[in-house]
Amino acid sequence: MIKKGLSYIGVFFFYLLSLLPFWFLYLLSDLVFVILYYVVSYRRKVVQDNLRNSFPEKSAEERASIEKKYFKYMADLTLETIKSTSMSEKQVRRRMVCTNPEIMEHYFSQGKSILAAAGHYGNWELACLNFGFLTDKIKMVVYKPQSSEIFTDFINRTRSRFGTIMISMKQTLRKMIEHKNELTFTVLAADQTPSRSEALYFTTFLHQPTAVFIGVEKLSSIRDCVIVFYRIDLVKRGHYTYTLVPLVENPKETRPYEITKIQVNYLESLIREKPEYWLWSHRRWKIKPEDVAKPVFFD
Repeated sequence: MIKKGLSYIGVFFFYLLSLLPFWFLYLLSDLVFVILYYVVSYRRKVVQDNLRNSFPEKSAEERASIEKKYFKYMADLTLETIKSTSMSEKQVRRRMVCTNPEIMEHYFSQGKSILAAAGHYGNWELACLNFGFLTDKIKMVVYKPQSSEIFTDFINRTRSRFGTIMISMKQTLRKMIEHKNELTFTVLAADQTPSRSEALYFTTFLHQPTAVFIGVEKLSSIRDCVIVFYRIDLVKRGHYTYTLVPLVENPKETRPYEITKIQVNYLESLIREKPEYWLWSHRRWKIKPEDVAKPVFFD
């Protein structure tokens, strides 16, 4: 009961904080950065290890620069995510803009549904809100439930405010089959970390053996969907664009694991362009191939 009560208090506090204007939230973000980076050193060791293993070719000074930029952006992202819980449609449309919405109708006119691989790169929460304006077709986002049901419900109600349907990872196949006779646009995270029991497939990502889901590949073969990457770019503080980048138009013509490798490679190329906007404080490489009984490794 105490844990549930604290969750409700946290949700209420988040909502109150979201009512503050952007200019004040960014002042608060500057303070949050100082606290995270200099005072409590929040997961700095995790970030440093991840950067060192991912960019062995960079100097220590270059990696330190990325680390500092990352924490500055993470503070902004945290406050922007909180703000998104009460943002109006007008605010969302102004701060997250799709550069090529015509690509959706291009594929829909061919009778093809679309699967979009995304990464924890840029403001994915704001993109999820704007996703609701993309098309009048069915729009679904696959999510991984939080440990707190209260926060999961709160986040999903926020994400679905403008017409997006939220579906948990375990419901994905059922929902895809349910809408098999309709045109759909579905977004899945390409960089989620599988649980130890689900870590069956590994590939090289940022110089390291990395456990990956092959959900996009499996679903695309079932529905024969076009696969795009949901690329987010920061324009200026609090303002973004996203672009739908075609990756695979005919998934049934691909070899096993080819689709997964294509999406992983694209995400890696995006991270290498501007690494500070990816989620470096996540323990992405906590599961190793040697931890798994029969890992399938592909490159």
